Amino acid sequence: MLQSSVLDPLPLVVIQQVLLVVAIFVSLAVARALSPIEWRWAGVLRRRFVLGVPWGTLLTIFGVLSVYWFVQGGWDHPRNPMTIPFYSWSYFYPLGTVVAPFAHQGMGHLTGNLQGTLVYAPIVEYVIGHHPRERGSQSFASWRTNPFVRILAVPAGAVAVGLFTGVFTAGPVIGFSGVVFAFAGFAIVARPLIAVFALVSERVVSVVYSGLKSPTLVREPSPGLFSPWWSDIAIQGHALGVLLGAGLAFVVLRARDDRPKALYLWFAAVVFGIRQSLWAIYRPRGDTQFVLYRAVGVALVFLFAAVIASAVWASDRPLSSRFDVPRRQTALAVVLVFLLGLSAAAIPFGFATVSGDLPQSAETVDVRDYTVTYVEGVPNEYVSFANDWIYAEDEQIRSSGVVVISERRGIWLESVSKQSLAFNGFARVRVGGLGWRETVYATRDGWSLVGNGTAYRVQIWEHGEPRKLAYATGPVRAQPVIAGRNVSIAPVQNGFALRVSRGNVTLGRSRMPGPVNATEVGGLTLERDDRDLYAVYNDTRVQVAKKAKPGRAR
Repeated sequence: MLQSSVLDPLPLVVIQQVLLVVAIFVSLAVARALSPIEWRWAGVLRRRFVLGVPWGTLLTIFGVLSVYWFVQGGWDHPRNPMTIPFYSWSYFYPLGTVVAPFAHQGMGHLTGNLQGTLVYAPIVEYVIGHHPRERGSQSFASWRTNPFVRILAVPAGAVAVGLFTGVFTAGPVIGFSGVVFAFAGFAIVARPLIAVFALVSERVVSVVYSGLKSPTLVREPSPGLFSPWWSDIAIQGHALGVLLGAGLAFVVLRARDDRPKALYLWFAAVVFGIRQSLWAIYRPRGDTQFVLYRAVGVALVFLFAAVIASAVWASDRPLSSRFDVPRRQTALAVVLVFLLGLSAAAIPFGFATVSGDLPQSAETVDVRDYTVTYVEGVPNEYVSFANDWIYAEDEQIRSSGVVVISERRGIWLESVSKQSLAFNGFARVRVGGLGWRETVYATRDGWSLVGNGTAYRVQIWEHGEPRKLAYATGPVRAQPVIAGRNVSIAPVQNGFALRVSRGNVTLGRSRMPGPVNATEVGGLTLERDDRDLYAVYNDTRVQVAKKAKPGRAR
């Protein structure tokens, strides 16, 4: 007798993903049916690309993915690849300079740049083309007209621009965004309206990807740590990429005697500069502050658009009756000056050196040439030249948190900020190099004293090794006074110590009792109820401290 079986229903996530894909294809089919003439671009693509596919773009994406998978170890840790050795730290550390433009901090960083590549790189590849367009030229007649050689133009250009940005981007930077912005700069000059269309399409691609990846998202309000979004933008590297891409487009258009409409070019440059936050010019100040020069940044975007349009469309007439310099050459000279100025800004960082000088009390974890520890308010050695010559004492850039130092590699990095470690209570830091990696862990725990701050300690250790006390605050006194006595808590290697005093006289000391335990100290009974600590005297019972809980700002 055959038994009937009921198939398990498809998961709701899969149903939503299928629905999204079907809806996109139905929408495209309707658009094509309503406007068949406008859909002739498929044949145009076949005339410009081998088999109608932008192979150079796909090769570029595969190359960036390969760095993430194999060099950074993303294959084993897709959400937490190794990044510290692959920043562009110093000219004396070529590995970082070479790898940084093609490495990424995580999956979000990677997918964002690959989406940008997918949107802008095909425009560059379309303008260059796999097949020659000059009259009388034939494919395979020479290496310059060979489609398989021309396919390599985009990936080869990406490598060249990436290496340039690796050398001339200021500060320790990681990511492919400099090359993505070069693709965009080329597109703005060569095909401005298509570039604006691509800018809109980039957002569409991003939302579709997010919808497929996470069809349903549940969030609830919770405290968190947020730095200004613009403080994470490598604005100098982005601007450098745009100018490089625009300059390469000038060369191509000049050789072909091809120029887009000036108004379209100006409009595309303004829209792109504003939308992609090229106006977000800022500088760090002190330990946790950033200064944003918004008005200056927006003004520069509009001037940038005017200069770019002039470089393409200005005539060769003299600039004025007093200055016998062609207008176009003047605009090109301004672009070149911008490019050289932005590049020169990176040179002090490239020649910067760091030292491992730390507070004498700091315990460290040493992994080969790396030193990992925790500091608060220590001047950042990577920008020591700026601290010494530019900033006043109260504006110096300082590090507070888990820092990673390597004199050989020129690394001084605040890998985990003080605020982040306080919020999460735990952090891991991956250090290493080509073919090896190690993990160092850090924890922070403490007690918040009623009315008077937190006594806390930070411990660090390497996997399989004992913990070290990297940092500890001094004793912190609770505000309540019980029978003329004060209660203080101080962090120590093995936990926390209690002190009961009257004025400056110590009446007794003891270790922190375990959960649901009590101890007699200096005439008070100190009771611990899990995370709460109470002082008891006769019939008086007052809370004096609460164990700090990760996930709460303190």
